[in-house]
Amino acid sequence: MIYTVLLAVLFGILEGITEWLPISSTGHLILLRHFLPVTYREKFFSLFEVVIQLFALCAVLWRFFPMLWPFSHKKSADERRGIYRLWGRVLIAALPAAVVGLLFGEAIETQLSSPAVIAAALIGYGVLFLCLFRHPSKHGKQGKDLAGITVKHALAVGLFQVLALLPGTSRSGATILGGLFVGLNRETAALFSFFLGIPTMLGASALRVLGFWKSGTLLTAAEWLTLAIGCAVSFAVSLLVVDFLMSFVRRHSFAAFGIYRILLGAAVLVTLIF
Repeated sequence: MIYTVLLAVLFGILEGITEWLPISSTGHLILLRHFLPVTYREKFFSLFEVVIQLFALCAVLWRFFPMLWPFSHKKSADERRGIYRLWGRVLIAALPAAVVGLLFGEAIETQLSSPAVIAAALIGYGVLFLCLFRHPSKHGKQGKDLAGITVKHALAVGLFQVLALLPGTSRSGATILGGLFVGLNRETAALFSFFLGIPTMLGASALRVLGFWKSGTLLTAAEWLTLAIGCAVSFAVSLLVVDFLMSFVRRHSFAAFGIYRILLGAAVLVTLIF
């Protein structure tokens, strides 16, 4: 039981950190399962992954609620229009991954969830982040803000998000890269990535939870406790990580995350070879 609880805490911490940093939450979870014995039932663990992800998402909703809720009486008409416009851009950006995910998501997850594929994706996208770092003036503080995001920008970021269906890529990493490539400043790229996660993660999680519910599987008392612990940890850690990332990108580039991805990917490959 103690080991089960410790696993829940560990997975909650890992989800809270890796969901929002551009280092691949799915990749880290798969790698952890590969190198560490997991005692959960397969069906329960599939649900557990989804629900702790939802609580990571709840942290973003909590943190940025004033920026996302247009119905406050304190907001002016212009502010409300700006929020509606932002939601429109977010939904447009969510469409490409939604379509591709529905058509091919299960096949991609089944065929490409090996540690070797994850390592390659970690390294490849790490290199891309380092390439962006070589052009700080182009991808720094001077880019567009949220109000400057057009339909074309949103669609381009959405196409980058399709790449995140490959395990090890990172949804936040792909969308941040997309934002930087279309000229958003670092802070805006991170914010838009957070907001794009709302419909994307809600949609994907709803399908998984619905599938679990239809299967008629019941949770044991120990599994309910495990789920509660994982969710609480994921929410708390996500709040800290989101604030950290926003503070970090105001002063630094994403190069550090690129270096981390390359080192982790290389370490995984070495482990697999030897």
